[in-house]
Amino acid sequence: MAKGERGPYGLTRRRFLQVMTGLGLLGSWHSLMPAYARPVGGQATALRVTDSGVDLAIARTTIDIGGRVGSALTINGTVPGPLLRFREGEWATLRVTNRLEEMTTLHWHGLRVPQDMDGVAGLSFPGIKPGETFTYRFRPKQNGTYWYHSHQGLQEQLGHYAPLIIEPAAADPVAYDREYIVFLSDWTFEDPEAVLGKLKKQSDYYNFQQRTLGDLLRDAQRYGWRAALQDRAMWGRMRMSPADIADVTGYAYTYLLNGLPPQDNWTALFRPGERVRLRFINGAASTFFNVRIPGLPLTVVQADGQNIQPVTVDEFQIAVAETYDVIVQPQEERAYTLFAEAMDRSGYTRATLAPRLGMSAPIPPLRERPLRTMIDMGMEMEEMDGMAMPGMAMGEEAMGGHAAGEAGMTMGDGAMAPADQGAVSGIPKNEAAMSGGAHAGMPGMEQAGPIVARHGPDTHGPANSTVATVQRNRLSERGAGLEQVEHRVLVYTDLKSLEPNTDLRPPGREIEFHLTGNMETFMWGFDGKKFSEVKEPIFLDYGERVRITLVNDTMMEHPMHLHGMFKEILNGAEPAHRPRKHTISVKPAERLSFDITADAPGNWAFHCHLLYHMEAGMLRVVNVGLPPQEGRP
Repeated sequence: MAKGERGPYGLTRRRFLQVMTGLGLLGSWHSLMPAYARPVGGQATALRVTDSGVDLAIARTTIDIGGRVGSALTINGTVPGPLLRFREGEWATLRVTNRLEEMTTLHWHGLRVPQDMDGVAGLSFPGIKPGETFTYRFRPKQNGTYWYHSHQGLQEQLGHYAPLIIEPAAADPVAYDREYIVFLSDWTFEDPEAVLGKLKKQSDYYNFQQRTLGDLLRDAQRYGWRAALQDRAMWGRMRMSPADIADVTGYAYTYLLNGLPPQDNWTALFRPGERVRLRFINGAASTFFNVRIPGLPLTVVQADGQNIQPVTVDEFQIAVAETYDVIVQPQEERAYTLFAEAMDRSGYTRATLAPRLGMSAPIPPLRERPLRTMIDMGMEMEEMDGMAMPGMAMGEEAMGGHAAGEAGMTMGDGAMAPADQGAVSGIPKNEAAMSGGAHAGMPGMEQAGPIVARHGPDTHGPANSTVATVQRNRLSERGAGLEQVEHRVLVYTDLKSLEPNTDLRPPGREIEFHLTGNMETFMWGFDGKKFSEVKEPIFLDYGERVRITLVNDTMMEHPMHLHGMFKEILNGAEPAHRPRKHTISVKPAERLSFDITADAPGNWAFHCHLLYHMEAGMLRVVNVGLPPQEGRP
């Protein structure tokens, strides 16, 4: 809030603080910062959850973010809510009281709990009505970094989220001297229902980074007028924009780290030489973050709560709902900036790692916004023949400063695939065939695995306006906005589980789903249908091994989350060490597969974790049990 500007209650920030002080409430105002977000020297302060139980209360609370006053849904009075610590294998009891005037829930994201403890109202339990207390009781079957949040309407956007840690029953394979929670989120002072309403009326309402006449002139100078105008005409015919990276941008969002805006500069302390474990959680409603700490390598040791074989990088992209645990070991007695940049480059949040409070380091400038490409649209190469222009992902600029051949890409017979196809895909030939992999009948593509594939079943419907005619395995790609950086970036093909997977049976069947959307009406769904149009769940038999293949027919990433079960991603790793994740980001025009063991009986949500996409229809129900065979798909 600028000096003298009045907030929604007609009070300037200075006058508001004077009133709070006079009423003796300033101390409680400061308590909106959760305990683990305060700079302390060692372990993150947490509520220890045992079978005797802890009490959590959901309430509407006035909050100050960056000098502006708003209304949040808090857990025990803070945003994010309190850090919970569980012990693997030990019973945990949580009594949750709803002090709102509407129903609420708590979902334990990524935890394998009984169906009636999962916290999805209308699916696994009735929800927590106003004034009621619901008792969750379960025994964690895993360890690692996770989080919990509301699964009711758009409450999550209002601050209804928090981190949790499950300590391993055995020795932790990760060695570290101290740890910190780094909880990333996005905050809007608008009513989330109003945000969704604007998106339904105009899907690019919040996007002020569209291409301009100046961009056209620059493209014409580099590629020629014919190519530049042809590019604009093609995007115009599709009624889409290559600048559509995020639905809601920094125009409406303040990006938060542990509930604090970047100007508040949350600080984590260290002693030079210490191993510091940073537990990153993306609890945002809509925002992917690109995370780096200039001057410090990041050793990734855990993904979605599951230990992985350590991978050292300089930056990683974290999708909505993902978690990554990172070890850093600063050697110098100086400050470092932890920089989390929104994928669309419309803003950032940051923190400082330092040996003493009050220190800071330079903040990197925001990088140039990324653009969608015709590859993201899943176009045939014949459709792009002779078109070398921005957005084609074939030219020098799109390949990170290298020509297409230098970047390891080969062109031929209307297809595009990595030159070292086996090294990228790493998927055996029989598995490629099962997942619709190799491009049938195409010379030179027999060993490609699922790099390029034709479109499957007809998925046109009211919730689908595009079809990816060419689908690619993109697990080895860095993600939007990171294609051209010169340093090391984490990709999904880097992930290998540390502990061997226990179920190595081949899948008995495969189910293919297309992720579909209509940007003009902001409708999202599976196979061309939004959730309200689907009449029955996806049936799985208890104990069976199933391969699920996802094809993204849209031009946006979708972080897909399956409740109750982990996904073993076919990323090229040996079957025993395929990474297990609860959330995976599916890139535009991507085709990927994962195996699951259906060992969690009941009904489970399967949805995009972009909150507004889920609310607009991208959700299905998976039923694990022994349903009647009659009428089963």
